[in-house]
Amino acid sequence: MMQSDNSIEDVFRIRKLEISDKDKGFIELLRQLTVCYSVSDEKFKERFEEIAKYGDDHRICVIEDVRLKKIVATGSVFIEKKFVRNCGKAGHIEDVVDSSARGMQLGKRIVEYLADHAYSMWCYKVILDCTEENRPFYEKCGFKKKEIQMVKYFI
Repeated sequence: MMQSDNSIEDVFRIRKLEISDKDKGFIELLRQLTVCYSVSDEKFKERFEEIAKYGDDHRICVIEDVRLKKIVATGSVFIEKKFVRNCGKAGHIEDVVDSSARGMQLGKRIVEYLADHAYSMWCYKVILDCTEENRPFYEKCGFKKKEIQMVKYFI
C-alpha cells in the first residue's frame, strides 16, 4: 500500500515551541548543537515567558514526532530592527538542529519555516552562521556564502 503524500507531515508536526516541550526532549536536542547544561523547570519557564514577550520578533519552532511525543528538530529566528534599508529588518536564524530522524528533510523544513517567518515579518534578508561542513545543506536551502563569521566568547 502506498503512503499518502502528507504522511510525513502527519507524523512530524512543525509548530512553535510550547512550555511542555521541555519534557519532550527539547534541551537534550539542543545538546547536539552546543554546550547546553541542565535547565530546571523554573528556569525554562522563566526563559520561555521572556521570549514570549518578544512576540513574533523571536520565534522558536520545533518538529515533534507525534507518535513518540518527542521533539526531533528545532530552530529559531529573531528579527533585528535596523536603521539601514529604510529602517528595514533582518532575520537571524540560530540553533538549527535535528536528531535521529535524519534523511526526512526535517532540517530543511525547519529552515524554510524560519525563513518564511522572517519574510512574513518584512525582513529584507535572513542570515545564519554555519560550519563549512554544513554549508552544502544550507546552499540546498537557498543560502549562499557571503563574507566570514567572527566570534568572541565571554564564557
